[in-house]
Amino acid sequence: MKNYILSLVTLLLVAFTVTASFAQTLSAEAQLDKAVTLSAKGDTAGTAEALTAGTTALETEAKSSGGDLKDKLLSKVGDLKSLIPLASGGKLQSGVLGKAVSAVKMLLGANRISSLLGKGESGLLGNASSITSSLGLVKAGSSILGSGTQSQLSGVLGEATKAVGSLDKKGLAGKLAATASSNSLGSIVKLVGSSL
Repeated sequence: MKNYILSLVTLLLVAFTVTASFAQTLSAEAQLDKAVTLSAKGDTAGTAEALTAGTTALETEAKSSGGDLKDKLLSKVGDLKSLIPLASGGKLQSGVLGKAVSAVKMLLGANRISSLLGKGESGLLGNASSITSSLGLVKAGSSILGSGTQSQLSGVLGEATKAVGSLDKKGLAGKLAATASSNSLGSIVKLVGSSL
């Protein structure tokens, strides 16, 4: 019986450790999404915790980034940090948080694209999945833009998405995709940078 209880305790400790380490490895955007969801449910403590974790992860990524939008991203980190006390006190409206997170997602996605563009062709080739993920972030946050800018961005996102799919191809097909996508990806970075 004693061995059984010890095994059970060990199993629970392992499960807790895995869960805790998983929570720490959630991406910045996943933590921020979690904060928005918890805020909508009225979970003030959970919102503040997820917002703090997301902001910390975001700041770490922004500081180590080589993207053109690094400074704008760090500025948004400051905005999010100012919302943490409001979240803790239960005074943060979920709409305000949602809008702030949408802006961050756009900048985060565009900055990741900018970092890869900065490496030239080698930054694009073989990175179709990470670029697609970044384009998804930009698209997810674009709802906060005015209709004209949103429409313009949507068009360029469509172009980029078509070209990006071939970046994992070998040889000439990959190189052509890199050339085709670099212009539209650059336009996305500029559009996001100028609209936020």
